[in-house]
Amino acid sequence: MKSWLWKGMLAAAIALPALSGVARAQSTDNDGCTNATLKGDYAFAVTNFSVPQVVAGIKTFDGKGKFTQRDYIGDSLRTTGQTDFSTEGQETGTYRVNPDCTGSAEIHLNVPGVPAGTSHGVIKIVFVISGGGRAFHEVVAEFTPPGATQPAPTQTRADDWKVGSEQDN
Repeated sequence: MKSWLWKGMLAAAIALPALSGVARAQSTDNDGCTNATLKGDYAFAVTNFSVPQVVAGIKTFDGKGKFTQRDYIGDSLRTTGQTDFSTEGQETGTYRVNPDCTGSAEIHLNVPGVPAGTSHGVIKIVFVISGGGRAFHEVVAEFTPPGATQPAPTQTRADDWKVGSEQDN
């Protein structure tokens, strides 16, 4: 009986670390991300704690490192008379996804009325992807407003969700 128990414990001690290594390797293979992880339309919601301000919109990723977005800044009807989302092509950007599902993006604003030769504004973002690309969570790392030469302080976060059903993957 002692011999049988000892052999069972020895087998378990050898097998368990090997099995967990296989599970870890499979998890890494399945969870790796690339630029292609973000492809298609993503609805997003932004909260800017610095101003304060809220934004809703949609981003379209090409799966190759470029995207466009259209958004609506809360209270725009009252403050600017804007009744719809920003014009198509007004906000374009590039992004990079790392294998560990973190990444960065840069949005270039094309703001009407900003004089030629003046910066239209740049938003630099860092993010983490979740749900195999069904969602990602971002913070603004740096914001240079239109017409400014230096970044402005900001505390801004956003969450983005894939548009469509689970069958659209």
